[in-house]
Amino acid sequence: MTDSAHVTGTSPGKESQGSHSGASGTAGQLALMLGALGVVYGDIGTSPLYALQTVFSIDHGAVRPTSGDVYGVISLVFWSVTLIVSVKYVVFILRADNDGEGGVMALAALVRRVLGGVRGRAAAVMALGVFGASLFYGDSVITPAISVMSAVEGLKVATPSLSHVVVPVAATILTLLFVAQRWGTHRVGSLFGPVMVLWFLAIAVAGVQEVLRRPGILAGLSPTYAGAFLFDHPYIAFIAMGAVVLSITGAEALYADMGHFGRRPIRRAWFAVVFPALTLNYLGQGALILRDPHSTANPFFLLLPGWARVPMVVLATLATVIASQAVITGAFSVSRQAVRLGFLPYLRIRHTSPREVGQVYVPAVNWILFVGVVGLMLGFRSSERLATAYGVAVTATLIITTVLFLVVARVHWGWAGWRLVVVAVVIGGAEVTYFAANLTKVAHGGWLPLLIALSVFTIMKTWERGREIVTERRTAKEGPLPEFVQTLRRSDVVRVPGTAVFPHPTKETTPLALRANVEHNGVVHEHVVIVSTVDENVPHVPVADRASVDDLGYRDDGIVHVTLRYGFQDDRDIPAALRRLASSRTDAELNIDPDQASYFLSKVTLQLTRAPGMRMWRKRLFLALANNAASPAERFALPELRLVVMGSQVDI
Repeated sequence: MTDSAHVTGTSPGKESQGSHSGASGTAGQLALMLGALGVVYGDIGTSPLYALQTVFSIDHGAVRPTSGDVYGVISLVFWSVTLIVSVKYVVFILRADNDGEGGVMALAALVRRVLGGVRGRAAAVMALGVFGASLFYGDSVITPAISVMSAVEGLKVATPSLSHVVVPVAATILTLLFVAQRWGTHRVGSLFGPVMVLWFLAIAVAGVQEVLRRPGILAGLSPTYAGAFLFDHPYIAFIAMGAVVLSITGAEALYADMGHFGRRPIRRAWFAVVFPALTLNYLGQGALILRDPHSTANPFFLLLPGWARVPMVVLATLATVIASQAVITGAFSVSRQAVRLGFLPYLRIRHTSPREVGQVYVPAVNWILFVGVVGLMLGFRSSERLATAYGVAVTATLIITTVLFLVVARVHWGWAGWRLVVVAVVIGGAEVTYFAANLTKVAHGGWLPLLIALSVFTIMKTWERGREIVTERRTAKEGPLPEFVQTLRRSDVVRVPGTAVFPHPTKETTPLALRANVEHNGVVHEHVVIVSTVDENVPHVPVADRASVDDLGYRDDGIVHVTLRYGFQDDRDIPAALRRLASSRTDAELNIDPDQASYFLSKVTLQLTRAPGMRMWRKRLFLALANNAASPAERFALPELRLVVMGSQVDI
């Protein structure tokens, strides 16, 4: 995500084309806008299902359906969406791209790059990004549960006798959704956009009808009502803000999915479709509550005439499934980035589309999320109760993103101090207030996403630290590679025909498998290729720039080192990379056939000890993670029939 010339946090005066700059013309932009509607806006687009309902039910109805409270709440919702989504994310945050990619980890790595040699600060910033990513997992468990549950609960409004089937129906829908992940989203992705267009049209029409009955509700767009609500009823307004934040859940998806569609289509879809539709629906719900205070029980579905409620339940269910799909896919993407950046062990990752590299399926993450989502749904059993657990992780992520953005704006873009202060006070101040208001939910379920986030953060930091310890002790066993090469040149070790490929983290030390082959078998292959892969902090490294070759000081000994650079969105395939390299170079040492080569893996057996470095419980956690990591052979696409495993023991 950072340390490369390909990484640029675009300055406010420049407009990056994103990863889809080739999609030119009106048709191409409309297609990208449609795709953005289907993927990016599912979560925030379904917030009207439960946001206002939660506001008026929180804390046993502290916010009342009176004129002052309704106008105040509508104003708070509108200006929250305007400040956090329209201004912060759409106008500012989307400019802080990382080679066209977004997301809190991408932003953290961009900050690490612009800080340069300030090592301590860079490490702290990356830890902040990791915690932000950890919070996303907490959000990923709650979002599918509350979204689908709130949609299916429309059955209770349309047909009260069906109330008992809400939980089983919602659980069945989510089960089918998680089971379907193995086939990927590309087969149904073309339907997401049209469904969401229909959804936004439907909620806009539902809101307009009620606004026309009570046009005075438009006054709620004035920030004065929010101010009056805050000053007249500070405690009640504070409680309300803990639920108002539900109207901006999903804002992070605008940034996280930037690489899939580009900045401009996301912006245009927001201002042309999503923002107007959400505003009209919230205004309509506010007008309905003023007309019928009892409608606070479910203002979204009560906006509709009786004949339209069941069809809207179906449409809302489809929309919330799409919203859930976007969150699940986001969890897969975050997991993939964490693996590439060294914060998680290698997980089995399967690409589900022959064309879209970003469409992946991570079985372990999928089934962990499934257990968490269904368990949460069965435990809380209603969207109203789930809402008490929602918001803590979201607001914490908002604050982290703002902090990281301010660093980019100051260090990389050279913003003046007054601009930073304005953003920090207006936007950051609002987010801190949201977070503080949501802390009141911690005892009533808000602890759950925080517990998930802290657990994931602990796992990520433990894996990072454990890798550092193992690498240090493994390096001592391996010994310097230059000395080993010189020793081979002076010795009479037998050179046998063929090519041996040794995947190895660095060219500074000797692969354990190579050393073991010489010490135990007394032979070295005619061609020895040591291959190191480097994880660049950018999404993609061009194929032409991916490989570099080092003859290690001698051009006649048949021993060569190859460095392969990969971005966190690139596929690692060592045999394919060597085939491209062999066909493009004339070096005698690279006159090899990778399909006939033998691939030697250096396996390290970890031995638990009381040596310093980590607490014992973290060592046990690291050992469990290491034992359950996917095979390096799968990671590097090594042919199983030509694979040899050799290694040694390392104490931790």
